Order: sequence, then structure tokens, then C-alpha cells
Amino acid sequence: MIMDRPVENRGPRINDRIRVREVRLITEDGEQLGVVPTDAALARAKEKGLDLVEVAAESRPPVCKIMDFGKFKYETKLKKRQAAKKQHKVVTKEVRIRPKTGEHDFQVKLRQAKGFLEKGFKVQVNVLFRGRERMHADIAKSHLDRVQSELEQVGKIETPPRLEGYRMFMIVAPK
Repeated sequence: MIMDRPVENRGPRINDRIRVREVRLITEDGEQLGVVPTDAALARAKEKGLDLVEVAAESRPPVCKIMDFGKFKYETKLKKRQAAKKQHKVVTKEVRIRPKTGEHDFQVKLRQAKGFLEKGFKVQVNVLFRGRERMHADIAKSHLDRVQSELEQVGKIETPPRLEGYRMFMIVAPK
């Protein structure tokens, strides 16, 4: 079956998969030899027991380096893992309230939200409506305004109160 999609790029081309006439060659020591025929570059790599790896396919002629491909793949994977460790993932916690939520339950939800903010999480405060409760968006707005005033010491409003379908929400980020 013939596919219309291009074949996935599975990393740099190596050795016999490099199908251009000339390449810009860099030795294993980092020395630049200039533009040489691909066959000569491949022979030089095999002579040293290493691989010819295409490191910059976009340039003309492509830049190829003589190196151990297994070691190159390992180091690339290691760099990717290190970069992933340094990334900071922001977690959003959710606190749900209803327009008819009682005072004590409201205080419990407020304490939860405060705790999440102190631990460094963002908090999404949702006021959920059922059926005809949606007609009373003013109650939900007053709940969210109250939450906002209670949490202003530990957090700042990132997304102001907004009505979407059967819920009104806002997002509070830690200070």
C-alpha cells in the first residue's frame, strides 16, 4: 500500500544512508577537513572503526562527523533526560463550590485552597451550577469575590471570574 505521508524522521542519517555526493567533514577530534566526497568520508570513518553521522542535514553540503554512533545516541538521551529534570511542571489543583454551599463547608474549601497556594500550586476555584441555578450567576460571583478577598494574602488572581456553561471559575496563582 502506498502512503501519501512522508516517512518519519528517525534521527540523523549514518554511514550508507547518507546519499549525497559531497559532505562537509569533521573528524572525531573536531578538526574540519572541508568538503570531501561521501565515499572518501565513509572510507575514512570505516578505517578508524567509527561511523559517519550527519549532524546538520539542512546545510548544503550536509555536515557529517566521524564518531561512535552508539555513544552519540547515549549522550543525546542523557542530555534530554537532564533537560526534562530541569523543567518545572505547574500543577493546578481544583476546589469546587456550589451556589448553595453552607458557611462551614465554604470555610473548609477556603482552607484547602490556602494550603494548596502555600505549597506552590495554582488553584482553580469552580462554582458549579445545576439546572436553573445558572440564572443566579450573581451568587456565584459573590462566592468568587469572597474567595478572592480571603486569598489575597497568599495568592493573586491569574484568571478573573468567568462563566462557561454550567460553571463559573477563576484561577489563583501563588504569590
